[in-house]
Amino acid sequence: MSRLNHRQALIDRMGVSVTQAQIMAGPVNTAYLRAGHPDQRPPVVCLHGAGAGAVTWYPTLGALSRRFQVIAPDIVGYGESDKPDAAYDRSYFSAWLRDLLTALDIHKAHLVGLSQGGAIALQFALDNPGMVDKLVLVDSGALGARPPPGSFAGMIGLNTFPSALTNRFFSRYLLFHPKNRDPNHGHYSIEVIKGKGGKKAFRQGRGAAVAAMPEDSLRRIQHQTLIVWGEQDRLFAIKHGEAAAAIMPNARLCRVRDAGHLPLMDRPEDFNKAVVTFLSRKESSQQGSEAWL
Repeated sequence: MSRLNHRQALIDRMGVSVTQAQIMAGPVNTAYLRAGHPDQRPPVVCLHGAGAGAVTWYPTLGALSRRFQVIAPDIVGYGESDKPDAAYDRSYFSAWLRDLLTALDIHKAHLVGLSQGGAIALQFALDNPGMVDKLVLVDSGALGARPPPGSFAGMIGLNTFPSALTNRFFSRYLLFHPKNRDPNHGHYSIEVIKGKGGKKAFRQGRGAAVAAMPEDSLRRIQHQTLIVWGEQDRLFAIKHGEAAAAIMPNARLCRVRDAGHLPLMDRPEDFNKAVVTFLSRKESSQQGSEAWL
């Protein structure tokens, strides 16, 4: 199968009508998926992690779109979006996201960020607090997490010699049960990395986007925040989610049992219910409070 066929197979799994489009976010031609109610405000913007693209949200986009308008972009450097020479640090990604929301005429949105996408959401909330309603951080970068040596070696291998073998090795660090991941997601990830510019974000970013954010910065984020974390995450340990929930003024932690770094794939039904419930409720969160799935 071709790269685009793998991508389409994941979109088909979403189970809802999905529009595929492109738009110029500043100088970056950005591909994105849109689903749900076009008049629903604020929309939900889903930011994937460092790999693949918007189709990473295949287990979740359908559930979210039944209640919200959902925008899932291929972040600059990934998926079908442009892959320019750039710093690929949090400031760069934040500026790109502002350009994207401006181009889409979105003045305020809920942000749901996975791994590196969570780090981007945090930086954007700091840079543009008035453009963010609620935050959902899923096994998020920038909270002090350092990948263990084995996973770091896996990331280097996958981004240097992308193949089915390196993908299988790295999958052990992504999921509690690797079989829970649709094979098309792994195949698509490999094809994106092998494509033109597909290694730039990893090589030029050098992990800057997920580097630890100062605690003082986290304390400045006043938005209602749900921190969702797979208890068996072998990439970013859950202790970093616990610490962030204690530091951020309006954050609470949701632990997901039997889930790794991608709880949306390990436990999709429970993950989706937790996120939809949080985004739908009007009441405020309690700092440091916890829930279990």
